[in-house]
Amino acid sequence: MVQNKIQAKMLFLKGVENEQNGKLDEAIHFYRRAVQLVPDIEFRLYDASKLKPRERHEIDNSADDLEVGHDQEVDSGSEDDDDDDSDTDLLSHLQRLFSRSMCVCTPHHEQKATHISALPMEIILYILRWVVSSDLDLRSLEMCSHVCRGFYLCSRDPEIWRLACARVWGVNCGGLTPYESWRKMFIERPRLHFNGCYISKTTYVRSGENNFQDHFYRPWHVVEYYRYLRFFPEGLVLMLTTPDDPLSSLGQLRHRIPKNPAMLSGHYCLLEDRVVLVLHRQDSAVKMAVNNRNRGRRREGTQDLGEQTFHMELQIVTYRNRIHAQLVWQRYSVFTRFRNGQENTTTFDLPRNRYPPYWFSRVKSYTAESENPL
Repeated sequence: MVQNKIQAKMLFLKGVENEQNGKLDEAIHFYRRAVQLVPDIEFRLYDASKLKPRERHEIDNSADDLEVGHDQEVDSGSEDDDDDDSDTDLLSHLQRLFSRSMCVCTPHHEQKATHISALPMEIILYILRWVVSSDLDLRSLEMCSHVCRGFYLCSRDPEIWRLACARVWGVNCGGLTPYESWRKMFIERPRLHFNGCYISKTTYVRSGENNFQDHFYRPWHVVEYYRYLRFFPEGLVLMLTTPDDPLSSLGQLRHRIPKNPAMLSGHYCLLEDRVVLVLHRQDSAVKMAVNNRNRGRRREGTQDLGEQTFHMELQIVTYRNRIHAQLVWQRYSVFTRFRNGQENTTTFDLPRNRYPPYWFSRVKSYTAESENPL
């Protein structure tokens, strides 16, 4: 009788492992054999997973002793395999441990309160979707994977990474080929970062006016200003050009609807390793400019600035160990429509000294709260 229970447990755990690997036919075969030996084997294993940590540890050790012969057979057939793919080996090893314990994690100390390990796997995965949030904070998900081996498995759930890839690339996401997994696609495929801001610092020297007392003295001014780009997963982009340093400027880019009238807003499109931006001034800024022009009609020579639309194309570049952390200028033009109906397009040359690249910088306040799950 005891031998039947042990054999039924081994068959049921093999069925669980095959089901997790997508081999449903083999899993059903092992389930049937286990139920024929012990009809209530599933309830017995579920009750065993709810035991105290010390008792569960003893059960796991006994299961390890029973599977020594099986592990030796597997190892003898793969002596020539190398250990380069350590992440895959670790993931498969933790999946085998999880199939034995049937529990995400265990409390280190006995406690009367309900532990998080009592939650079903579906609830924990939903919590992790809130951790990632609609702003795609995958860095926080990776930090959750450091908690324990159960959270490591949950953070590698393919569905979470598939949803993240679909949110980044949309209809252009395609299939997994040539990537091994959705997580590999999200890491290796050129993309934008959403948990921070891209910053470009420009510095140049400008000559000043002669001194009225000394005509041989001409001052020189060092001009320094910043360009900021903030991307959102739904295709919205904000751009701010200001002489203020990042410490005082990054907070203005936190919300999707900015309060600063000098900020440009628009949309972007991701095309392989290029990102195309179309920006325009806010309605409040346009109305303010129209009012200023109306006040200056009495003055002669008032210039019609028109409505401007900015077109930019940037290339996503990996610099050393910083993946997708740099945006390099490729094209920049301004389309202007005047009040009299005339249109004008100005295209700028892009020398590297005048248009330095954007560098990504993570901003903690951007992902401090989650408004919607992934």
